Amino acid sequence: MTRTQIILIILGIAVLIAAPIGQGNYIVYTLTSWLLFSISAMGLNLTLGYAGQVSLAQAAFMGIGAYVTALMTLAGVPWIVAALMSITSSFAVGLLLGWPALRVQHHFLAFVTLAFNTLLFLVLRNEEEITGGSFGLVGMPRPSVFGVPTDSNLNFYYFALACFLIAAFVMWWILRSPWGRAFKALRENPIRAESLGLKIRRQTLLAFAIGSAFGGLAGALQTPLVQFIEPGSFALIHSLKLLLMVVVGGAGFFFGPMLGAAVVILLPEVLRFTEGYYLIIYATLVIVLMVFSPSGLIGLGHKLWNQLRPRHEARRDSKKGFQL
Repeated sequence: MTRTQIILIILGIAVLIAAPIGQGNYIVYTLTSWLLFSISAMGLNLTLGYAGQVSLAQAAFMGIGAYVTALMTLAGVPWIVAALMSITSSFAVGLLLGWPALRVQHHFLAFVTLAFNTLLFLVLRNEEEITGGSFGLVGMPRPSVFGVPTDSNLNFYYFALACFLIAAFVMWWILRSPWGRAFKALRENPIRAESLGLKIRRQTLLAFAIGSAFGGLAGALQTPLVQFIEPGSFALIHSLKLLLMVVVGGAGFFFGPMLGAAVVILLPEVLRFTEGYYLIIYATLVIVLMVFSPSGLIGLGHKLWNQLRPRHEARRDSKKGFQL
């Protein structure tokens, strides 16, 4: 990591720390939602952008994390214990789902995960004695951190920011580990990766399970944020929204999910001044972006930078050498 990148990261963290100061509760709540969806989108980016597998069940893993946390905290279990159990549960379910599902690839896997998301939604809605059914669960307490309560939206924002930074660091470490290099090799050329000795199915399954665990962490944070959860919050439409975040931001780029989550969560709020036209403008901007830059905003930024930066051209007379 270069010095410039370190400086930009420090400046970005400083902006995140200062962003909610002086803002109303709704703005702080929206910023916190962006942090949570960024965590979940980071997990999906590992599965899609680095391992090259399409998943339409990320919202389902958020639902697993949310309901596990809700049931445990309502029973008096501390949030940190419930969150760890949520992450573990999502990781385990990711392994169980991925083991048979990853026998198929790409769009076939997308259909399997789509079916799982729908199945989980039906289970959450029909098991009323456990999940509350369509009425959901309400009244989950917010955690206290070192004796400091997070009842206010501002305090909870900083708590979510700390979790977001930890999750981002863990993802950064994974991507720079041998696992991360293996994931990239699978995405670029699975046949060549297998010829080099990589266990394709095992590595893909690991990426899927780790991405699911990130979804579980996001769900564990969503529970105390909204203090009300119901099955519709984790329906297929939300998995599609998470997929849009990864694609718009730039699949396979570290900061892509964060930028994509900002576009999907924050841009509609910025366009509210257009009243009834904001959804039309928002959809048009997304379509234009996907047409002219399929690699997302990060990919578009790389293209512009490569075109604008000065190029060092070699002397033409040096190609043929000096001739008399």
